[in-house]
Amino acid sequence: MNNCEAAYLAGIIDGEGSITLTRMQANEFRRPCISISSTDKELLEYIQTLTCGTIVNKKNYNPSKHKNSFTLIIKKKDNVLMILNHIYPYLRIKQKKERCLWIIQRYEMVTPRNGKYSKSLLEQKLLFEKSFFNI
Repeated sequence: MNNCEAAYLAGIIDGEGSITLTRMQANEFRRPCISISSTDKELLEYIQTLTCGTIVNKKNYNPSKHKNSFTLIIKKKDNVLMILNHIYPYLRIKQKKERCLWIIQRYEMVTPRNGKYSKSLLEQKLLFEKSFFNI
């Protein structure tokens, strides 16, 4: 991803996206996730070429009044961290910039590769998640 693409993506995330921690399974810890919602599927398809995310259709309960909408979800850890590192300098919304930096600086420190947590690391992980949502 070049600087122009990173700046463009940061603008889209500032406007229509979210940087959050989410659970993929009910019994696991939260992991970083980027999502962007739009009624413009072509936009999301372009961003998908940069990010390798997945586009899902959102149910349109009133097609006579609303356009179909779609959400691009990026949840693979390596992709999310790579994207966050590229877009961080270009983000303008304070909360999104702070959340981005929080994940970049701390996520891997509180997440063991083998998924096994000591008591101390578990406490750090839970504090990491709590602090993230207080941003």
